[in-house]
Parts: sequence; structure tokens; C-alpha cells
Amino acid sequence: MAKKDPEKWLKMEISAPVELMDALGNFLTETGAQGVFQETLEPQAAGDFPESRDEELLQAYFPYDARSEKRIIAVQKYMESVREIFPGIRKPSLKTEVISDPDWGEQWKKYFKPIRVSNNIIVKPTWERYSPSSRDIVIEIDPGMAFGTGQHASTRMCMEAIEDIIMKDRSIKSWKVLDVGCGTGILGITAAKLGAQDVICVDIDKKAVEIARENAAINQVDDRLRFFNRDVTTINEPRNLIIANLTAKLLLTLRPHLTNLLLMDGYLIISGIIEQDTKSIEENFSVASFTQNKVITEKEWVCYVLRKKSATV
Repeated sequence: MAKKDPEKWLKMEISAPVELMDALGNFLTETGAQGVFQETLEPQAAGDFPESRDEELLQAYFPYDARSEKRIIAVQKYMESVREIFPGIRKPSLKTEVISDPDWGEQWKKYFKPIRVSNNIIVKPTWERYSPSSRDIVIEIDPGMAFGTGQHASTRMCMEAIEDIIMKDRSIKSWKVLDVGCGTGILGITAAKLGAQDVICVDIDKKAVEIARENAAINQVDDRLRFFNRDVTTINEPRNLIIANLTAKLLLTLRPHLTNLLLMDGYLIISGIIEQDTKSIEENFSVASFTQNKVITEKEWVCYVLRKKSATV
């Protein structure tokens, strides 16, 4: 791949208590961060207080453009508001700087290691070695600057749900899948590796679609995946499995379209939801002809597996 011309990026570095990491990381991604990395801060010296181990560091990279100042203000406001959810916790601190073309590949190599996300599925970066057992399904990902490595709870829960549905429901002979906001393509690739023959991956981020297409080729499933760089509302092919790992706000906006796209008795996996948004999600999706098939939780993250009910007369 040809080396790009240097670009300017806004780097935000947030030091915060461990309890705030997931909420802050999710907000940074929603605000447009092209990469969010987390690491534990160790005490500076042996005499430091043990509490310093409870602090972690988030590094987020945004394109440096006309929206940079607004993004900084939005993050500062969110840092204040998140303390209301966790009263009595130490206030996070924010540092910002403008940098040129950070080495994304090296950043990801530091934080992205092979992980088992379910009974059978292993996600590994392309540059790491892994010796699979006979039952392992290995998904190789080179994330570039796209979201979705299996490191985040919302992605892992989706993968667990996909595996559970495709492996257990033998009533559906041909899986027609839609991965909404595909990012690296990891969820569409997972479905294909589990046997789905017709997978549509859609993302409004052109770069994400390019990365997803490359990852599909790496995993030798590119003959089963189709990629579209456009809004999901332009997709009109009926599906019997739709996966949408987004935000609660986006899920609520897209609910009517996803409902219409889903075939009767088909499955809808929705993730990227935090606990305080579960009430509005459940209220809105329960009136949309869905039954709750399964709920998966990890920390404050929630993933719903819904099934479309037969219409009643």
C-alpha cells in the first residue's frame, strides 16, 4: 500500500478512573475519533500511592479540521456530565495536541492481540501468530483506521450472538445477512465464516468499506460479501439476519427501515447500547413486531437478539 501524504490529526489524551473508560471511549468514537486506544497507567515510582493504578489513559485521534474546536468542547462537557453518573469519582483530565500522520499500524499493533470472543471464534490481527485447535474459527483483521477488532464488548457480544444463531437455528437454510456500519467488516466476515453465503456490508465511511473489503479477502470470504459505501436506508434487499452495532440514537432512527428489511422469523442483533438507554430501546423495538430472543450483557454494555414475529390479524 502506498504511503499517504502526511495529514494533521487532533490527539486527545484523557486520564481518568477505570470506571469511566468505557463511557468515555464510546463517546470519543461517537464524536468522530478514528482511533481510540486505552492503557493502564502504572505508578511512577515505588513510593506512589496504590490508587494511581486505578487511573487509565485514553488516546483518541480525530481529523484536524474546522470541527476540531467543537469536538474539544463536546468532550469537555461530556467529561463533566459523566461524573454525575459516577458521583464522588475523580475528575478526568484532558490534554490535546495537533500532530502529523501518527503511525496507525504501530498503534494498533501495540493494543490489538489475539483474543477468544466465543466458544469457537478467535480474532487475531494479521501480524500476530496463532496456532488454532481443530474447532477454532480464526478471523484475521487488519483494522487500519476502522472500528471493530473484537476488543470492544459491543463487538464481542455481536459475534457471540451471530455464532449462537447460525449454529443453532437449522430452520433457516440460506442466511441473507446485513452488517450495518460494518467498520472493519468483522461481523459480516464472522457470519460468512459460520456459513452465510450472502452478506451485505454497508458503511457511510469510504475508508471503512475499503478496509472491510481487504479483510474479507484476507479471510477468503470475499466471494460471499458485497460492500456498499452509502446510507443503509438505500439498501432494500430483504434479509433474515441483520446486525447493527451502532449507538442507541442511531438504532432508534433506523428502526423502521431495519424492521421493513427483516424477513418474517428473521433475527435482528442490536448492540452498542449502554444500560441507561435500554428502556427506550426496549420500548421502541417491542412495538415493532419483535420478540426478545436473548439479551447479552458485559459491564454496562447491552446487546439484544430480537426476532421478527409473524403478523397478527
